[in-house]
Amino acid sequence: MESRTELNSIGEFALIEHLTQYFSIQHESTLKGVGDDAAIIATGGMYDQVVTTDLLVEGVHFDLMYMPLKHLGYKAIAVNVSDICAMNATPKYITVSYAVSNRFSLEAMEELYAGMKLACERYNVDLIGGDSSSALQGLTISVTAIGEVLPEKVVTRDGAKVNDLLVVTGDLGAAYMGLQILEREKEVYKATPSIQPDLEGYEYLLQRQLKPEARMDAIEYLNDLKLVPTSMIDISDGLSSEILHICKQSQVGCDLYENKIPISPDLQRAAEEFNLDATTCALNGGEDYELLFTIAQSDYEKIKGSPHFTVIGHITEQHSGCRLITRGNEAIELKAQGWKSF
Repeated sequence: MESRTELNSIGEFALIEHLTQYFSIQHESTLKGVGDDAAIIATGGMYDQVVTTDLLVEGVHFDLMYMPLKHLGYKAIAVNVSDICAMNATPKYITVSYAVSNRFSLEAMEELYAGMKLACERYNVDLIGGDSSSALQGLTISVTAIGEVLPEKVVTRDGAKVNDLLVVTGDLGAAYMGLQILEREKEVYKATPSIQPDLEGYEYLLQRQLKPEARMDAIEYLNDLKLVPTSMIDISDGLSSEILHICKQSQVGCDLYENKIPISPDLQRAAEEFNLDATTCALNGGEDYELLFTIAQSDYEKIKGSPHFTVIGHITEQHSGCRLITRGNEAIELKAQGWKSF
């Protein structure tokens, strides 16, 4: 009997590694292929080109019971721009492809594209093409983003060095909590459709889930500071998962300090209401689209006191492992428990 391995038994990243392990780079211009936030291609000119793509599937990545189509269009662009930013690059162009069922009208697709237009204007990117298809059910969106970066400013996941500082932008966990609120109100609506959703006081958390922003501003701040991180990644699958990606590809360990993780008061209040641990939300929630990066200790003075960046730990030797240092000063193994594609 032929053996069968379930995809959920190995996970998204192991699957990608497995399926691409026998592919080799054929062109010298391919500077970075599979395994980072984006690929890097040498153009022979002043800038290298950076390319990324992302897939959004109804029922898997979004729920149209509470995700307005205009917000979905905006988010589809923002999450791809975020991957470009994670390479320390500037987004320039996007292509959009979609497969859509007859459940959707022309007016519905106009709403979707209105959100995309707002995002393109916000991030100064051009829509330059794409493809469309009918689907038997639902809506699937695929966006490819293309950016550019000076070769000396390219940042990948594999450059972290021992004693580097771990830094994040913004605050973490709010997008996950926004999702919990929306799911709660969805269940209330399904049970009693006449009841209006109770969303007052949750505006920040809902915005973080429904309309995330790529941190192009942080890339601009770093450029103004003349600071090039040693490694970087965007936080789409949860802080713990992204730290582990950097540590694995850089062949290092880390100490992450629980009391340094930036958590908003809105998240803290909602976590108590939902009987959830705010730190767990920040570590494993995902969809924050903040940037996680490492810098040399000698660059600390450049970001010291900045409201845009928070130092949350440091890089250690690989044999030390990846550890969370709790508020009680206990060191525990850092594990990825965030978003799983399968």
